Amino acid sequence: MNTFGRLFKISTFGESHGVAIGGVIDGVPSGIELDFDWIQAQLDRRKPGQSAIVTQRKEPDTVQFLSGIFEGKTTGASIGFIIPNDNQKSHDYDHIKGVFRPSHADFTYETKYGVRDHRGGGRTSARETANWVVGGAVAKHVIPNINITAYVSGVGELKLDNDYSTLDFSKIEDTAVRCPDLEMAEKMIDRIKEIRKEGDTIGGEVTCVIQNVPVGLGEPIFDKLHARLGQAMMSINAVKGFEYGEGFASTSMKGSEMNDQFNQDGTTKTNYSGGIQGGVSNGMDIYFKVAFKPVATLMQEQTTLNADGEMVEMHGKGRHDPCVVPRAVPIVESLAAMVLADMLLIQRTRNI
Repeated sequence: MNTFGRLFKISTFGESHGVAIGGVIDGVPSGIELDFDWIQAQLDRRKPGQSAIVTQRKEPDTVQFLSGIFEGKTTGASIGFIIPNDNQKSHDYDHIKGVFRPSHADFTYETKYGVRDHRGGGRTSARETANWVVGGAVAKHVIPNINITAYVSGVGELKLDNDYSTLDFSKIEDTAVRCPDLEMAEKMIDRIKEIRKEGDTIGGEVTCVIQNVPVGLGEPIFDKLHARLGQAMMSINAVKGFEYGEGFASTSMKGSEMNDQFNQDGTTKTNYSGGIQGGVSNGMDIYFKVAFKPVATLMQEQTTLNADGEMVEMHGKGRHDPCVVPRAVPIVESLAAMVLADMLLIQRTRNI
């Protein structure tokens, strides 16, 4: 399943150590002027090597558009694109050619398909997410009035509270960790550096806030808006949890506390529902949180299984993130944008 979306769709291809990755975007209306510099800037936010607390792999991640665009505007045809892989060091993975790394997709892929590309994980590599950032950047041109902002809200035990209204989103890009609370950001950076020196990794959380969403996006039953957002976020490598609105905190609330009382204009006095009711957007801010596990590749000795059924010792090598959440921020935004663009196009077909 290499295609995501119903009307706004992206189909992707490529492996982390192949010639290139890329995709085909379908469903984009004609006549939309694309800001190519801005699209590239979104890829730059995701690319490796951008700070001391992420992987030092040096990929320029330069996107090349191949079709569906004429004189800077979309034509309504499929938009094809590629992102060349320019910095492979495949030999870094020679030591795991016949070894199943703990908590990776090695064992499941080889068992399922009978073959796997051990170089960086092949198709399972998080390098695939660069394709999603391109798709999301194009999707944001389809929904220009909807604001999507993600930020790092937790690294390990260091966490911000759920009240995003007190945060200055303009400061998100001011630090390498992409946390808008600058004091907390410094603590997070120090913690990631500490973990890296230990040869270990650490997990974290990304919060996303979506504003100016019109009422009515989302399909009841199996295409609820929050279900589509959850599916999108759970497709990201290393994601282990998704909650929207008050999420798990709502289990300790009473109904009289949880219910969002209406104002006369249709807005609500509170927003514990997270901007979605009955699977459909209600016009309030949509907010959700995504949980990322620690990166599975450690610069430490681990006991694992090899292809011959033997227990062996292995040591991680190569260039890996000690914590993925700083680079995950634009990925979360991009997937959210594709979901909303898709839902907006579906809603428009209902109004024809």
